[in-house]
Amino acid sequence: MGTVIMTWLLLLLQMQPMEQAEPFRIVIDGKEVAAVHKQDVTLPFSGVPVVDESKLQGWIESVKKVADRPPVNAIIDDAGKIIPEKKGLQINEAQVRLSFYEYYYEAGTAKLENPTRILMPKVDQGLLAHVRKKRIGQYTTYFNSRNHNRSHNIKLASEAINNYVLLPGEMFSFNKVVGKRTRAKGYLEAPVIVKGELSEGIGGGICQVSSTLFNAVDRAGIHIVKRYSHSREVPYVPPGRDATVSWNGPDLVFQNKYPYPVLIRAKSIYGQVYVSIHSFPELEYEPRNVPGVSKELPEEIKEEKKQALGKNGDL
Repeated sequence: MGTVIMTWLLLLLQMQPMEQAEPFRIVIDGKEVAAVHKQDVTLPFSGVPVVDESKLQGWIESVKKVADRPPVNAIIDDAGKIIPEKKGLQINEAQVRLSFYEYYYEAGTAKLENPTRILMPKVDQGLLAHVRKKRIGQYTTYFNSRNHNRSHNIKLASEAINNYVLLPGEMFSFNKVVGKRTRAKGYLEAPVIVKGELSEGIGGGICQVSSTLFNAVDRAGIHIVKRYSHSREVPYVPPGRDATVSWNGPDLVFQNKYPYPVLIRAKSIYGQVYVSIHSFPELEYEPRNVPGVSKELPEEIKEEKKQALGKNGDL
């Protein structure tokens, strides 16, 4: 595209464009979403007008903020109903730029309609209807729901991994999918382990979600790529069955080596974290024997502080 623009400039720099009162407009589905006047993106030189590339790029970025919308995957709601997917939309920046240059040097129209690309979602309702049919793994852990902050963080992390579909050959990274645990995302302070010391930090409780997920996918026979344990036992899973995670630190990573997609369903409610793994009815797999957990709750917080549950990660 740089070559095309330079060609236009070489051919047209010596042409003095006529004054145009009408701005360059972008219209999507019959609605004007942006407009710009020539003088707003012209370098402040006398003589032959030249486009100020930084200003033009800034305007295009503002158009993208208004017009672009990401695709939305189909999901299963709490009632088990499939909510259909939504297609996304993306501004075709190259088309906008070329059309603007044609307008600027009076070789083209001042109105550009639907300079967009359709973005298809990764998961549509047809795929979701099939991948939900066969449960191949599940795991449940328990927590003290009276600890508001920790319970809140567990709920947020569970929602982040819920309805995630892993295609054949695809990798799942807990840190990448859940993202950085920040106050801006709604995470609250709760007990965490940092360099072997117990303290209050944003995102405490996340490791219970990652540990529950680890045991569910392990039961489903899914290939575990990375998994790290705390340095000491945690109260919510059997010894050696935890998966500590921390932003820019330990991560839980697994890969779908099956020939069919797999679906992760996760929910936190009434002091329980439940994760189940699903796939197509045609999938043949070998489940692994994974020990379950006791329903008896440990004395939370006080017990957690006693045990100092690891070197790094969110408890």
